[in-house]
Amino acid sequence: MGKNPFSFRRTSARRRIKKSPESPPTPSINNNNNNNSNDNSLVAAAAATGGKGKKKTGGARLWMRFDRSGMSELVECDKSTIVRRAFIPARDLRILGPVFSHSSNILAREKAMVVNLEFIKAIVTAEEVLLLDPLRQEVLPFVDQLRQQLPHKSPFQIPGAGPFDEQETEMQDLTSRHWLPVPEAVEGLQCELPFEFQVLEIALEVVCTYLDSKVADLEREAYPVLDELARNVSTKNLELVRSLKSNLTRLLARVQKVRDEIEHLLDDNEDMAHLYLTRKWILNQQSEALLGASGSNSINTITPHLPRISSRRSGSLVSNHLDDNDVEDLEMLLEAYFMQLDGTRNKILSVREYIDDTEDYVNIQLDNQRNELIQLQLILTIASFAIAVETLLAGIFGMNIPCTLYEKEGIFELFVGGITAGSVLLFLIVLGYARWKKLLGS
Repeated sequence: MGKNPFSFRRTSARRRIKKSPESPPTPSINNNNNNNSNDNSLVAAAAATGGKGKKKTGGARLWMRFDRSGMSELVECDKSTIVRRAFIPARDLRILGPVFSHSSNILAREKAMVVNLEFIKAIVTAEEVLLLDPLRQEVLPFVDQLRQQLPHKSPFQIPGAGPFDEQETEMQDLTSRHWLPVPEAVEGLQCELPFEFQVLEIALEVVCTYLDSKVADLEREAYPVLDELARNVSTKNLELVRSLKSNLTRLLARVQKVRDEIEHLLDDNEDMAHLYLTRKWILNQQSEALLGASGSNSINTITPHLPRISSRRSGSLVSNHLDDNDVEDLEMLLEAYFMQLDGTRNKILSVREYIDDTEDYVNIQLDNQRNELIQLQLILTIASFAIAVETLLAGIFGMNIPCTLYEKEGIFELFVGGITAGSVLLFLIVLGYARWKKLLGS
């Protein structure tokens, strides 16, 4: 087994140590199936790395490396180191940057998978996981899940991935000095997903759980506020509903992005086939072994090492080669989380429908109050018309002109009573007409 040529080299950290011997070394955390490790140790390690006010290497960021056995290590790497190690284009690292902080992308490259799901930003290969910003509060559950599940799920080790078990020696062909998959090693793939899909499954599980919790919090907050608004339409309640709708829209957009990315992968079998990194790694090892065997005229002795193995898992061998078109495992995995995200999306849409129904109910209430105000205004207008007629008659007879009625005794009371009764009669006539025309409610 040769040494990995792309191992991390902390040259910048060493130069800092030479300049200031008192500065603490860069922390390295190795964890082999330690499920009880405390996340505060990671925070303390990061604080020791940058808490002394030292200048970091330009472009260096904090990463956490996980291998197949679940061992972890905190390192600082710049973009060029990550590009050389993961064999990905430099432009793919922009997806993991702050510009795309709330986007969701799963990109397949020749030897790596770039995963950007909400707060999880990682580069997955067939041998290891490189997780960006592992000390964020949202990312810590993902780190815990990787520590707990990887040691139990990984059925065998790939050369160059770190510490190995005894199956490594069985996978090495001593004659040609090439790595060949043997039945004992590949049988583990029949019951387990490939390493990269295990990591992808954990990432999707953490993201879906996080989004579900957000939706549950939204539901607990939404229904009481909406019920209160239905009972009492006030400025305070309207402001709470406005804030609630803003949070709902943002959360729906986040769920929709993850759902659309999974749907995009499900619609394209070729993209799903490119995500089988372990399959491509085994094919490359087989090709190198066959080429080396042909060059040494030993093809007859090496051929038995390539057995015919059938499997229900798409990560295993089919006949004498791997079936590049078999994406059943990944399709089932993505469909399960697609359905879960679809259910989360439906919950958000149900809350939005409840908000819309409440708004409609409030609008109906406001329209009803507006109609009552219009009816009151119409009644007052009719009364004003009747009073105006009485005022007109009183004004006519109030002029300072000669009139024989002024000389009669008791005419004033009769006249005022008469025009007042006439005004009331006029009011009732106009009001009855408005009711007959259904301009006023009953």
